[in-house]
Parts: sequence; C-alpha cells; structure tokens
Amino acid sequence: MNSKLISDILAHNKIREEISLSKEACPSSRGVRVQPEKQVLGELRSSFFRDTDRIIHSQAYTRYIDKTQVFYLFQNDHITHRVLHVQLVSKIARMIGRSLKLNEDLIEAIALGHDLGHVPYGHDGESYLNNICTENQCGLFTHNAQSVRTLMELENNGRGLNLTIQVLDGILSHNGELLEAEYVPDRTKTAVQLLEEYEQCFTTENFSRSIRPMTMEGCVVRISDIIAYIGRDIEDAITLGMLVREDVPQDITAALGDRNDRIVQTLSYDLIEQSAGNPWLSFSPEIFQALKKLMDFNYKKIYLNPEKKSEDGKIEMMFRFLYKAFLKELSTEDESSFIHRWAQQKMVPQYREKTPNERIAADYIANMTDRYFNEEFRRRVIPQNFGFKF
Repeated sequence: MNSKLISDILAHNKIREEISLSKEACPSSRGVRVQPEKQVLGELRSSFFRDTDRIIHSQAYTRYIDKTQVFYLFQNDHITHRVLHVQLVSKIARMIGRSLKLNEDLIEAIALGHDLGHVPYGHDGESYLNNICTENQCGLFTHNAQSVRTLMELENNGRGLNLTIQVLDGILSHNGELLEAEYVPDRTKTAVQLLEEYEQCFTTENFSRSIRPMTMEGCVVRISDIIAYIGRDIEDAITLGMLVREDVPQDITAALGDRNDRIVQTLSYDLIEQSAGNPWLSFSPEIFQALKKLMDFNYKKIYLNPEKKSEDGKIEMMFRFLYKAFLKELSTEDESSFIHRWAQQKMVPQYREKTPNERIAADYIANMTDRYFNEEFRRRVIPQNFGFKF
C-alpha cells in the first residue's frame, strides 16, 4: 500500500474519532502499552484495534471454546459456553458504547479478553483453586487477575502480548458479579497504580471488588457483563429443565421483560437513557431495583440450585488431586509430565525461575479447558484398557 494512501487513511481515522467520540471517551491516541513499542511503518490499526487482534489470535482465546460459563455436566449443545458469553458481552457493550459515543475498539478488546483467566467449571472451579492456592501459600486466585496474568505474563511462551494499560485495566476491573448504583471511572489512575492493583489482587482478599476502571469504556464492559449473562442464564436454565419461565417473579418481569432479548433491550436502553451526557453510568431507580431482584433470584434458583451443586464435592476433589499431582511432577522434574514439559521447554526461562511450583500448577490448571481437565483426571485415575491380546 502506497504511503499517501496510508497517510490519508490514518488522518481520516483520527478525524473520525475526534468528531464521533464524546469527551468522556478514551481516544485511541491515548493507548499506552506496558512496554513501549516501535511504530510499525504502514500500520493502519489503532492501538486498541491491535489489542483485539492480539487477544483473538492468542492460545487462551482459542481455549474459550470448551470452558464452562455456568452449567457444567449437562449434555446439551445449546447452552452458553464461555466463548459465546464474551461475544455477547462485546456485542452489548459496543451497542451501548456507540450510543454514548465511546471508543468501540477499546470496548471490544476488553470484552473479548475479560474472561481468559477463567478455570474449568466456571466460578465454582475458581473458588476451589483459590482455596488451594491459599492453603499452599502462593497467593490468592481470581479469574480477572488471572486474565491479566495470562495476557501479560503467560501468553507468547511467557513473554506476554504487551497490550495497552487501558485494555488490561478494563479486564482487571470487570467484576460482573458486583452490581453498583453508579459506575464512575477512576480517571486519575496511572499505569503504576494499575500494576499495583494487579499485584494486590493476589495478596488481599476481595481486593478486586474495590477496583474501578480507568475509562468509561471499562465501565461499559463491567455492566454489560451482567446484562449479557442475567437473562441468558435463565434461558439456559429453562432449556435444561431447572426452571419454567413462570418461576421468575412477576414484579421483575413487569419491569424487565420475561425473555432474554427483552431483558437485554430494557437494561441497555435504560442505561443509555440514564447515562447520556454524564461522566458515569447508571440505571433508573426502578430498573436498578428490578435488576437487583433478578440477580438474587438467579443466585437462589440457578447458581446455588441443589441439582447444579450435587457433584461439587467430586469436582473439588478433582481439583485437589490434579493440583497435588502437578506439584509432584514439577518437583521431581518428571520428563514424561505435560506440565513439566510446558514449564521447562515451552515457557521462557524467566517464567520458570521467578515462579514457584505452587503458582505454576495454578497457572496450568487455569489454562485448562473443562475437557482437558477431565481427561487429565481420568488418565491418572481410570485404568487404561490394553485391548485384546492374542
């Protein structure tokens, strides 16, 4: 591509952002990487657009395909997995962001990368791994901090992908389990503060719940996470026979709707209407209260449903068994072990030198898909069939 055309395109893109983005938005020109990079001659992509490319071409993103969202151990191809959830978050967040004149490139990168650190068996698996890490004195485990760790320290064989601090910040602070009356960005946050917050997630219990995004775009993804899962989880529960639609209280459905598409539209439109022109995001009081009630309903009837929780003791045992096995294989430098070969041969030497075995085992488990996790457990516990011998 000739240099004049490249210059024209870049100039047009800059003008387009200057015209279309609100003063609350984070323009692409503010994108700052953890490590400075030389500008590539002829590069047409903005800083946040390139971050999205780096995320979707990562190995961690590929593993989304077989990671649990909410429902595990159910044989049904039509329930939501993690790969669909992040796409739904991205779609909803970009619609809200476009309506509020925010940076859709930044929103998309945060949304698609926000759950990369999730472990097998979703939030339940995260809780088991956090308990194990605490008992083994290698720090705490939260999926949002692990998502940043994956992108900053594990991908590219331990070299990281060198994303912008705005994207990493949005991922670290997404916390879709925490509903707030207002979402106000911390515009004073620096790269140094972001890295301090990241480190503190591994040392201070529930610290990640107090982190605020540095951008409005990060706030949009944070609330869009809730909008994306709250109604979709009900649809999945109905598909699996755990609920019928009439179980949802009428005062909630009267305010939000009784189907996922209506819930998404009601929440998104109300958020846009209440937030337009403000330096924060918020719902109307009526919608906020209805959403709080719906979240409580989901926790009682879905997430803590005895049917869904009936196998949890076995799953926790699997986590503990594999963690202990991986620790042993690392400490004995078992050459036949997958985790030893991954840490010793695939990762850069600095990773092995600065990371204790206890955290390597946690990193490896967090990387695993549900299928691979189950296969590794079966391989160690179920006897192998040698077949017929004549």
